Amino acid sequence: MSMRPPTHVVADLVARTLAEDLEPLGDLTASLLDQEATAELVIVAREPGVIAGQDCAVAAFAQVDPTIEVHVVADDGTSVEPGAVVTRVTGLLAPILSAERTALNFLGHLSGVATATARVVAAVEAVSTTTRVLDTRKTTPGLRSLEKAAVRAGGGRNHRANLSDAILLKDNHLGAISIDEAVRRAKDRWPGRNVEVECDSIEQVVEAATAKATAVLLDNMSPGEAGEAATIARSIYPGILVEVSGGITLETVAAYAAVGVDLISVGALTHSAPNLDLGLDLTIDHHGGR
Repeated sequence: MSMRPPTHVVADLVARTLAEDLEPLGDLTASLLDQEATAELVIVAREPGVIAGQDCAVAAFAQVDPTIEVHVVADDGTSVEPGAVVTRVTGLLAPILSAERTALNFLGHLSGVATATARVVAAVEAVSTTTRVLDTRKTTPGLRSLEKAAVRAGGGRNHRANLSDAILLKDNHLGAISIDEAVRRAKDRWPGRNVEVECDSIEQVVEAATAKATAVLLDNMSPGEAGEAATIARSIYPGILVEVSGGITLETVAAYAAVGVDLISVGALTHSAPNLDLGLDLTIDHHGGR
């Protein structure tokens, strides 16, 4: 699957973000500069990480001034070290500076998501070759497709993108319908769709596996409990997928992978990832100086 988010989504989000900075009067500070002055600037990594969000950075500069030339040095998914040049930007200085914060906000946030994902994936891969790391729908409102693309850039996989993608029966649903009945209805109405059941007890795991749900989501279980639940679920329905979720961190994720679960979903990849520190530095001004 491509690491790039949909082009129309990028264009719309970037336009709305630029509007936050530029309406109603434009960039007052940049208007003080010589409007013919040109420069070359570089976006540089201040710390190690994985890059994501380059499409947003390119769009930010292009929407402010289509004559700005942007050269992506580190594509999404690229690991960088401190001091590495991520992007080169050449053109009129004033519009470059007007687009700077929008470009860096997208790059920093999305690279932070990719970096956090890469670290979790590395911890899992150290103990398992089959367990996959997933994101969740705990995303920043309006930025879901971008953040899920950043998760892919970091080596993770995407859980359902929205409520139309698959059926996930959670505790509040199960307060109004039994697992067996819900799975039966789901398979009847949407054959071929994944049907997953959130379980917080072995009894629910048994019921979901007996109903032949596509997957069980083991919520807030310890690694030992998850391993036991996985064994029981597979003994009833060998084809079932076993996922764990709930407060899993970089420090604990390997323990879950080691007990043989198929999927580990981590909401913190998107809702708590710190920004990657990136900066825009002037390298050549309009006089050719350094």
